[in-house]
Amino acid sequence: MTSPHEIVLASASPRRRELLQSVGISFAVVPSRAAEEVLPGETPEEHVIRLSKDKAREVADRPEAPGRWFIGSDTIVLRDDAILGKPEDVEDAALMLRSLSGRSHRVLSGYAVFDRRSGSTVAGVVSTVVRFKELTAEEIAGYIATGEPLDKAGAYAIQGIGAFMVLGIEGSYTNVVGLPLCEVVEVLERLGAVRLFEREE
Repeated sequence: MTSPHEIVLASASPRRRELLQSVGISFAVVPSRAAEEVLPGETPEEHVIRLSKDKAREVADRPEAPGRWFIGSDTIVLRDDAILGKPEDVEDAALMLRSLSGRSHRVLSGYAVFDRRSGSTVAGVVSTVVRFKELTAEEIAGYIATGEPLDKAGAYAIQGIGAFMVLGIEGSYTNVVGLPLCEVVEVLERLGAVRLFEREE
C-alpha cells in the first residue's frame, strides 16, 4: 500500500470516497474547483473524460496539495442524447424521474489518474445501462420527499432508497454509484500507485 497522502481523490463526493475506502486504498481528499460546463460539440463521453482530467489537474496544480497520483471523475445520466445533471429543484427532479420511468438509460462515468511526477494522465469512460420500473405519481412524490434525489445526477441514488426503482443493470454497479472502481484500481495498480494484494514469494 501507499502512504495516505500519495493518492489524492479530487472530489467532495462521499460516494466516491466510500468506494475507494471499501477496497482498502489509503488516500487524501481534496475537492476540485474545476468548472463543470458542457462545451459545444463534445459528445457525452468526451464531456466526462474532459471533466475528469480537469478535476485531477486542477487539484494537482495547487502547490499546497499533497500527493503524486490525482484521481478525477465525473458521472452523468444520459437519457437518449440528453444529459441529466443534478435537478435544480423538486419540480425538476419529478420531471427527470417521470422521463426515466419504465425505460432504460445510460450512466457514464469518466475517470482520470494524473501522475504529478511524470506529468502523464490515464483516462477512460465506462457506460452502464440502468432499467427503471414504471413509477407511480405517489412513488415519485414520496421518493422526492426523502430529499435523496436533489443532489444526484438524474435525480436518483442506486445505492440508496432509489434502489427500489431499479429493475436491473447491464455493466458496472460502482460506475452508477459514481466511480468505476474496477477500472480505476486497475490503473492505479498498473501505475504502481497501489498493490491491493501482496504477492506470495
